[in-house]
Amino acid sequence: ELFSKTKKIIFDKTGTLTSGEFKIHELKKWNENYPIESIIYELEKHSSHPIAKSLVNHLDAKKTNIKFDSVNELKGKGFHAIDTEGNSYQLGSAQFIQIIDPLIEKEFQLFLKINNELVAALSISDEIKKGAKDLTNYFNSKNIETILLSGDNKQKCDELASELNINEVIANQLPENKIEKIKQFSKENTTTMIGDGINDAPALTKAQVGVSYSEASEVAVKSASIVLLNHNLKLVQKAYQICTHTYLTIKQNLFWAFAYNIIAIPLASMGYLSPIFAALTMAFSDIVVVGNSIRL
Repeated sequence: ELFSKTKKIIFDKTGTLTSGEFKIHELKKWNENYPIESIIYELEKHSSHPIAKSLVNHLDAKKTNIKFDSVNELKGKGFHAIDTEGNSYQLGSAQFIQIIDPLIEKEFQLFLKINNELVAALSISDEIKKGAKDLTNYFNSKNIETILLSGDNKQKCDELASELNINEVIANQLPENKIEKIKQFSKENTTTMIGDGINDAPALTKAQVGVSYSEASEVAVKSASIVLLNHNLKLVQKAYQICTHTYLTIKQNLFWAFAYNIIAIPLASMGYLSPIFAALTMAFSDIVVVGNSIRL
């Protein structure tokens, strides 16, 4: 019922509208004295985020003498680590690393600092999922507002929104910011959130309807109202159509159930309907309701 009444569809970006398989376009190094690729690999292997998994698969994991005493992942932000020699490492978004150069922030998405010195930056991207544009166009045709809510930078989000005809973009959002945005939207209208990551789980619970995938993180699946069996985006449209038609069928069934009684009870009370015909009318009412439901 809630999904059929949805007025806003909020999409996560990574792994939902995009494949989640990231490729490195450029790796810029300001200090060649560090084994940059190996450091990033060693840090990212501690995360289950799609970006981290892709980087671990693509980076050259050369052996390094660096050993970490502690590695802390701040969800939606990045990593902070300290090695056995007391050196500090920060790997994450421009906000987390506190990049103040807008040109660098616009060009790159991931940054590495060692002992507070910016030593490297990565430009990464992933492909749009098959069926993503058809899905957003479908919801737009139903006058449902489509919104992209992502932790990625504004430029990347705007490019994706333009490609997929998404109505509104909210970028550079931390997990806690996503929750507040969902709360705000949910107060205004019935809202659906579609996501698949650990970072999306709290937001999924705050929307009236949370949609996730069976292959998503376990916490995201448990937080969702609707779980799709695979990453095929056509299933989101199918789920919406099933919910819409089910709700319509319920209203039709209520109409027929009441219509028979409203007509038959006065006739019976006035003596125009014998008990035999009253029983047949009631049975026929059940047949109509069941038959209407079978049409689904």
